[in-house]
Amino acid sequence: MVTTRRLRSEAMKGGPARAPNRSYLRAMGLSDEDIQKPFVAVASSWNEATPCNIHLDRLADRVKEGVGSSGGTSREFVTIAVSDGIAMGHEGMKASLVSREVIADSIELMVMAHAYDALVTIAGCDKSLPGSLMAAARLNIPSIFLYGGTIMPGRYQGRDITVQDVFEGVGAYEAGRMTEKELYELECAACPGEGSCAGMYTANTMACASEALGMALPYSASIPAADPRRDDLCRRTGEAALSLLEADLKPRDILTKAAFENAIAVVVAIGGSTNAALHLLAIAREADVSLSLDDFDRIGRRTPHIADTRPGGRYVMADLDRVGGVPLLMKELLDSGLLNGEAMTVTGKTVAENLAGIETGDGQDVVLPVDKPLEPTGTLVVLKGNLAPEGCVMKTSGVKKLQFSGPARVFDGEEATAEAVRERRIKAGDVVVIRYEGPKGGPGMPEMLTPTSVLLGAGLGSDVALITDGRFSGGSHGFLIGHVTPEAQEGGPIALVEDGDVITIDVKKHTIELEVSADEFEARRSSWKAPELKAKRGTLYKYIQSVSPASLGCVTDGKK
Repeated sequence: MVTTRRLRSEAMKGGPARAPNRSYLRAMGLSDEDIQKPFVAVASSWNEATPCNIHLDRLADRVKEGVGSSGGTSREFVTIAVSDGIAMGHEGMKASLVSREVIADSIELMVMAHAYDALVTIAGCDKSLPGSLMAAARLNIPSIFLYGGTIMPGRYQGRDITVQDVFEGVGAYEAGRMTEKELYELECAACPGEGSCAGMYTANTMACASEALGMALPYSASIPAADPRRDDLCRRTGEAALSLLEADLKPRDILTKAAFENAIAVVVAIGGSTNAALHLLAIAREADVSLSLDDFDRIGRRTPHIADTRPGGRYVMADLDRVGGVPLLMKELLDSGLLNGEAMTVTGKTVAENLAGIETGDGQDVVLPVDKPLEPTGTLVVLKGNLAPEGCVMKTSGVKKLQFSGPARVFDGEEATAEAVRERRIKAGDVVVIRYEGPKGGPGMPEMLTPTSVLLGAGLGSDVALITDGRFSGGSHGFLIGHVTPEAQEGGPIALVEDGDVITIDVKKHTIELEVSADEFEARRSSWKAPELKAKRGTLYKYIQSVSPASLGCVTDGKK
């Protein structure tokens, strides 16, 4: 029972003047005893829109058991969640990144309106994870995050598969390299049940980041959704919420600059999604922590890639769980001086205290020793140059080439790109440019999984570079560069590229250059006109008016 501080919820339920408020609480079955206890919000993104969230109501019930057994009264509500996999390849993908802001806003409003004392957020999809953490940082009441857990891999023709294989199977089918029957069999086998996409895609990446940030209990990222161990984890998460309230330990006590540097180190060491750059920047902004792409660049240069995970590697999240989860990887980094062990966590202990006693080097090959890495530097590289003066990001996991130079093939949108690949108009050595897909131009900065999968299916995955002001699915892999800033809709240099222009990328030098003279550049700029906005009303229009550039995390808080 919390005794050390006055409860926020007293403003809503305390004293004679709040009798009407309490009458509503009684209508929901609460007793005098229930009303006197701390109120803990249990906010999940449960829905029937995606397997990532289909089971979160069950997890919420277990969390509420933990809250109740620790002397709290739980109050459950849900927020939205968009399935990137189902929204992919059509107009629905414009809603994906926008939903992150709606999730954060809706949790903020519910907690504010009902004066809850503490917060547990439960999420399973790409944008619901960062949206939940953004809300916690913004509200700054005692809070803890719980991941819904990964899906198990499917099995097809004797090998583990994920939804990534299905997307790439579509490209293989269109290229005549897979039959319709084989594609159907692949589709039916890839996703065997509840949980988030199996590889180190965006959801699993951000789950790993939640542990590294200190906002989730150790091992919570990797336990599969259907694993019975997750029930106990849920109860302990509910109990921890009351401990945080008793200690008055708040998100901004945990989400320090050191915590974000730890999270970046884990993301680049684990082969995580480039979307982590957007999301960590956004969470940091809510926590009033100064974070920039330069921090990703600095930490990525010093941190080796040590986890052999899909899409660039061999293993899925369940394999990471099998060998020791995120704590195993964090211990490798900590012992090599690559993590800040003094950062505080929701356990009430520091990172170093949480990791004390963990053994490494047991012969497994999912997480390698720091001195025997897959790559000497991290997998998220920040590039800058005259094509992206404010930066762009590239994931190097599984990429063999570190330099690429070739003629531009320019497309105003991903649909035209995919059609060109299907018609065999893209050749080895081309640099495909997809523009007007940024946060304002998309709008919503849609993911380019369809064109990247079609390229892979056509056998061009290692022979073509792709550059976009949009972003990529965590399941995409190849020589792919996204988040080009400034975006085309804002008149960024990517809007001025023409077919045949030579573009040169040097990953070692962290540069991206358009081989066009300054005079020609200026001539093109003077004749460029912004195209008409693709949304004129509703949520997407509001998003266009308020969203910041990708280099600042695509936030909509209006702060400069």
